[in-house]
Formats: sequence, C-alpha cells, structure tokens
Amino acid sequence: MTVGNRTSSAPLLLASNHSILARLTRPRLSRRGLLWGACVALLALIGARPLIADEPVRIGVIGLDTSHSLAFTEIFNGENPAEDVAGFRVTVAYPYGSADIESSASRIPGYTEQIKAMGVEIAESIPELLEKCDCVLLETNDGRLHLEQYRLIAATKKPCFIDKPLAASLADIVAIYDVAAAHDAPVFSCSSLRFSSGPQAARNGEAGDVLGCEAYSPCSLEATHPSLYWYGIHGVEILYTVMGAGCETVSRAHSDDFDFATGVWSDGRIGTFRGIRKGKAGYGGVVYGSNEIRSLGNFDGYRPLVVEIARFFRSGEAPIEPAETIELYAFMTAADESLARNGAPVAIAEVLEAARQEAASR
Repeated sequence: MTVGNRTSSAPLLLASNHSILARLTRPRLSRRGLLWGACVALLALIGARPLIADEPVRIGVIGLDTSHSLAFTEIFNGENPAEDVAGFRVTVAYPYGSADIESSASRIPGYTEQIKAMGVEIAESIPELLEKCDCVLLETNDGRLHLEQYRLIAATKKPCFIDKPLAASLADIVAIYDVAAAHDAPVFSCSSLRFSSGPQAARNGEAGDVLGCEAYSPCSLEATHPSLYWYGIHGVEILYTVMGAGCETVSRAHSDDFDFATGVWSDGRIGTFRGIRKGKAGYGGVVYGSNEIRSLGNFDGYRPLVVEIARFFRSGEAPIEPAETIELYAFMTAADESLARNGAPVAIAEVLEAARQEAASR
C-alpha cells in the first residue's frame, strides 16, 4: 500500500483510514515484522489502540492566517507529548490563506516564520503539501476557499479536519460533505468550544435530560461571511453540543451590539444563542436539565479539540455526524433569513432545501 509517496506493508484495516493506520503500525518486511503486524491488525479490529511507530504520522497544515495553525502545531510537536496526541507531527504547511480579509492575510508572513522555527517545511502549493503528509488540518480562515481546497484533499482520501468557519455559505457546506461522501474521505469540522468540559458534560447527561440551553459567545462580524459564521459559530457550537440536532425554526433579534437567535426543536425544547459585541464577552451558557440547572463553564483551550483530531486521524471516524454540523450552519443561515424577514421564524428545512439545490449545481 502506498502512503504519500512511500510504500507500506501494513494490513488494510479500514478503508477510510488505512493510510494513517499504516503509518501508526507499519512493520518491517520480515517474518517477525509480519507477525507483529498481524497482531496489531487483530488488536485494531477488536478495538484496542495500536502501538505507535517511532516515525510519526505526518500532518500538513493549509492556511497560516489563523493563530489556530500555530496553537495546534505546538500541541502536536511539543516535547514528550501526552499519549493522547503522541505519534503525530506537523511536518509541512502551505501558508495561503485569506487574500482580502486584512485581519487574516496580514498574519501570514509572521506565522510562516514562526511555524518554520518549529521545524515545519513550507510547501509552494496544496498538491505539494499533499504529497508530503498523511492527514490534513485545513486551517484557512477564509471559508470561501474551503470547498475548492477540500476538493484537492478529498481526492487523496486523506483524513481532514476543517476549522471554522466550515465554509462561507450553506450550499458550500453541503457540497463539502457531498465531495467527502463521493470520495469516501474522512472529514469533520467544529469550533473548539464543542469539546470544552461543560458542554460535553451536559451532552452526556450530567444535568439529566436536556430540556433547554442558553449559549453565548463573542460575535464579531466579517462582511465576506454570513453574520454568525465568522465568530458566532463558537456559541452556536456550544448550543448544538448540548441540544443536539432537531431544530425546526429559528428567529433572530439584532442590534449593533448584540444578536439573539431562538431555536425551537421538534420536541418543543427551546435553545438560544446570544452574540456579544459590546461589554464583557466570553464563552459559555446554561443547560436546563431534568435534574439540574447548570452553568456550562468556560473555554478549556485548544487541547481537547486536538485530542479529538488525533483520535479521528487514528480511526478515520468523525466524532460528529455530518447532519448535525450541517444543521448547525443551517441554524445560522436561518437566523440571517429571519433578520431579513424582520424577525419572523424561518424553517431549517427551507434553508436546507435551497442549499441542497444550489450545491447540486457545483
């Protein structure tokens, strides 16, 4: 089996992630090595974690216009990494990248030098990067570029994490998942807030059955993206982590300093998102459970997400169903449409159907 531009003798364990397992469990071409490989294959098939080879799995980073690129690299490439992120190394990066979003594009030269100082090679193109890595962090801050960039990645079937915003339109988001399905390519996307301990505890039932949720986050706006996609995504990710999919309608109130979106779920539950542009801002919320009303706490940093990315790269299995991520962005799209209709409720199904029709032509 070929991994990147090299050949591996590792067994084909899972179609969606055999290239990564080959790198994690690659034996030498010897009788002892083949026996060892067969043992590792058996362990993987029954759910045990395979041993990590001395040579790390190579991660490629696309987009050095966000601080996430450096933060994730520092975790993966740190000295003596913990077992849950061990066995991986960011080895190559392609810097670009936003071209006309000044707050992002201006970061590229400095972040390029910083990541080079971590021992990361700079590729001249995405195809070159894909030849030199086994899995991908698509970090480009400009969601308008993601569909075009992801088409190149999906064709290689390399596992890929796409950072927020997943795209700059709901149609592009639907198209990205269609491309992934067509190539049988593992992919997932989320805000790092999804894996903070508070929302995860609520999702796992620590407050009882979830009856409702209020989530909040900063909500700066970017003219090139739908209004909640750029930064409101963090709070909406908290909301969906707690509530799960199943929202039917969304209505929105808006002022210069705040946004407030209300979702009504199919079972009658209500969840809300408050976007903050004035005063003290932070990340969090409240879950209304059958046993407890509980604060969702604060942002736990990037490490919990990086741990989930490492698990995904090992297994090829996304930790979030595509349907939930698509609906999360449909919620934000419906909120924009509600604003255009003076706050009237807008059906999730309506914006999803329009997006699917548009995506089919791409």
